[in-house]
Amino acid sequence: MLTPDSSTVIIGAGIIGTSTAYYLSNSSDTDPSSIHLIESSPELFASASGYAAGFLSRGWFTPSLASLGALSFDLHRELAQENDGPQRWGYSKSTGTSLEESIGKEGEDWLLDGASRSVAAKNTEGLNDCDNRPTWLRGKGTLDVISRGDSTAQVDPLRLCQFLLDASLSRGIHLHHPARALSVSRSPSGSLDSIHITTLPESLSPPQTITLPCNRLLLAAGAWTPQVHRALFPSSRIKIPITSLAGHSLLLRSPHWPPSRAAPSSSSPTTTPALPTDPSQLPTSTLPPCHALFTTDPTGYAPELFSRSPGHIYIAGLNSSSYPLPRVPTERVLDPESIATLHKTAERLLGKGLEVEREGVCWRPVTQRGTPIVGELEGEQGVFVAAGHGAWGISLSLGTGFVMAGMVRGKRGEEELGADVGRLGL
Repeated sequence: MLTPDSSTVIIGAGIIGTSTAYYLSNSSDTDPSSIHLIESSPELFASASGYAAGFLSRGWFTPSLASLGALSFDLHRELAQENDGPQRWGYSKSTGTSLEESIGKEGEDWLLDGASRSVAAKNTEGLNDCDNRPTWLRGKGTLDVISRGDSTAQVDPLRLCQFLLDASLSRGIHLHHPARALSVSRSPSGSLDSIHITTLPESLSPPQTITLPCNRLLLAAGAWTPQVHRALFPSSRIKIPITSLAGHSLLLRSPHWPPSRAAPSSSSPTTTPALPTDPSQLPTSTLPPCHALFTTDPTGYAPELFSRSPGHIYIAGLNSSSYPLPRVPTERVLDPESIATLHKTAERLLGKGLEVEREGVCWRPVTQRGTPIVGELEGEQGVFVAAGHGAWGISLSLGTGFVMAGMVRGKRGEEELGADVGRLGL
């Protein structure tokens, strides 16, 4: 257990770090002012946390992730119910569909193999119901329903991240941004004692070095986690086996989404129809239904499209393990060829009249085994890692944060942590 004067430092203020801060600051045995979030990017949520699809699943996971996946999905639903999630971050049930479904390689490494995540769901429901065809889909082909809204959902990850951070800050945690961790100090007994950070030139104040108390350290820096670990523990024999997988995306508006019945009559195709003030109090049928669509493209990749409430469509699926990881995500450089391919796919599947709100690229942290690293590093007392979630970072975020909030407080085992993460350590 943490002593009253214990401090926890979380490196990485993405969705894993902010989820951990959210649940840790809400625990009765932790003083929120003892929690410090450190983020080096000049822009918050500038990589996968803000640029991901935001698709949630309860059961599209292999056995080693099943418990964490179920916990996280339930926490997403609970958080949305208690905090007006439909209005604040677009939480919505989502119907998963496959257009002329492509079956790729089985197992946990489908993302690295360039296949669709529908591979993970192909045995979950096996439904064939074209009544659930998305209103925005203009592409032709056989449509199979692979999941219903009771097991899949959708969020806007950027707005969810901002909620988690704002809620944590309101409780009294500290955000150091932009700042970089330089080194750690240990006590004579070997336990963590403090961490030294520097504010970066992008911050409003002049750069300065700060020493923070640090008894527990969580590395949750996504694809940058191995770099952070090497910088803080240069003599460590542990290697964090996380690499980056770049993924380009488009965020669009379509004249066919939301359905016209959900939009005010005065709205133009490029105007966001306003949701009701309190959508949680209205029948689900009055809200725009969200869909996830997985398909194949003639160019050989597996596009994934997600409609969001109240009015965006997100398209991605072009991934590359060789696209270089920048120093910080704001130094991103888009690949024109990848963006052009996504535009062509979008027009083929969604039709004309699309408005592009954002062209992006983000870097997912992936492991060769296909599952994240969640746990304390053996031989490095007080140092924890929560990274490597691949395409499931948003879906697994709240469960990971809940588990890590328990783990840094000394809890162990499925009964205490809420999920079985015994096979997710190094």
